[in-house]
Amino acid sequence: MAFSSAPEDLALHGVRVLGFSTTSRVAARYGMDVETVDEALLDFEARGWVRRSSFAGNSGWSLTDTGRAENEKRLAGELDRAGARDAVTDVHAAFVPLNRRFGAACTDWQIRPTRLDPMAFNDHTDWAWDERVLRTLANVGRSFAELCGRLAESLARFDGYADRYSSALRKVDLGQRAWVDGHDRDSCHILWIQFHEDLLATLGIPRGSDT
Repeated sequence: MAFSSAPEDLALHGVRVLGFSTTSRVAARYGMDVETVDEALLDFEARGWVRRSSFAGNSGWSLTDTGRAENEKRLAGELDRAGARDAVTDVHAAFVPLNRRFGAACTDWQIRPTRLDPMAFNDHTDWAWDERVLRTLANVGRSFAELCGRLAESLARFDGYADRYSSALRKVDLGQRAWVDGHDRDSCHILWIQFHEDLLATLGIPRGSDT
């Protein structure tokens, strides 16, 4: 049976994974009660692990340096209690080349080189170019789902990433292109970034060191 994280641990981890996030978003991500998450975050604020701030008319929570350290300490404890370190390490090793493929596809979605400009913005008028990118994202998604399934067998909080990725791709297929890399929704790109951060935090690997 997969290890289930404690609600207060999910509250702290959710702030890290989601970045600058509201209490309700953290609660929704893990299917928790908003009041439970709010109580935990207020306690963490008093301990100096999270801070609430406002930017461009929006307010949300973010981790402090001590909060990141506490988060990683708790995640390491989970790995030991779940006996999942080897399994998660193996998934990370398989994810690294998949991450490169995904990154290249996202670059091709945003940039389509021309004879005069190798960094020309992709205006999405080249149907064949975009279809090639979307086929790559779909193929990557199948491998991603397999890795997520392996993780979810050990750590329950990894469940759901693959379904949200597939849901985003279905919206793209319906013509809603923002679901590839939009920053205001659970797009393929946003979910990928969050999963990568989740995986790195779980293993205590600094971002950028696994490329």
